Amino acid sequence: MSARGPYDAGRFHDAYDKVMAKWPAPREALTVPTPFGETHVNVTGPADAPPLVLLPGGGAATSASWYAQAAELSRTRRVYAVDLIGAPGRSTPAGDRHPRTVADLTGWLDSLLDGLGIEATDLGGHSYGAWIALHYALHHAPHASGRVRRLFLLDPTQCFAGFKAAYLLRALPMLLRPTPRRIRAFLDWETGPAPLDADWLTLQEAAVGFPARRPVTGPRPAPEALRGLEVPVLLLLAGNSRTHDPAEVAARAKALLPNVETAVLPDVSHHALPQSAPPGLGRRLGDFLAGPGDLAGSGD
Repeated sequence: MSARGPYDAGRFHDAYDKVMAKWPAPREALTVPTPFGETHVNVTGPADAPPLVLLPGGGAATSASWYAQAAELSRTRRVYAVDLIGAPGRSTPAGDRHPRTVADLTGWLDSLLDGLGIEATDLGGHSYGAWIALHYALHHAPHASGRVRRLFLLDPTQCFAGFKAAYLLRALPMLLRPTPRRIRAFLDWETGPAPLDADWLTLQEAAVGFPARRPVTGPRPAPEALRGLEVPVLLLLAGNSRTHDPAEVAARAKALLPNVETAVLPDVSHHALPQSAPPGLGRRLGDFLAGPGDLAGSGD
């Protein structure tokens, strides 16, 4: 037996359910078929409210990690929180077919929105999920269909600046040979003194050995593409993030995006979002989503 131990699907799903129990009721779980497999979506909020699709960070973040924001966001939105295809969670890839390129990811999201009956949506993502969300918005920016109405990016990675070298060095042992102890040590280092939810930590540890597929990675979006993105963007950065320099990310985003609002959230780190977030985060997201041109009454 390896030091990391065998993957225990029952333990993982029990841990997932414990985090999902923190979500507001009523909620439901949907399974949406796509060309890349079945995508699991956790849904809450009024059925006739305008849609908001949420993409989690990479690794074992899963859609469950939005629990601290789900209640506030679902007051005015029909929230669809997605488990990324091929990553830890309850989405199931179709055999050997899984997204390998950015075009595959945008195709997967198109198919997912079609399956949910959503023509246009607000879209938000954290970390790697924000990278996917930005690429998806850029993909649709030149077209009249306008599938993305508003976009919020929560401490996005590889969108406007690269990773700090110290972050990559700290993450390398966990990425090369993950064990519960290495995951816990890495999160302790990145989040510092911020308290982390015990059930959420258990979920991160239970994902060790999950049969995940290699995530799609690539270069940052091209500057000329970012300059052409007219969609309103809210960029919220973790003030204590060790992944990158928040001030540098904000400055580059302001220089490139024509319609962006930026803010730095104090006293919170990259991996503490969104499950352990500053008290005002939900309100700030709600204010942005309810801005001019609100989608009220145009739900799926």
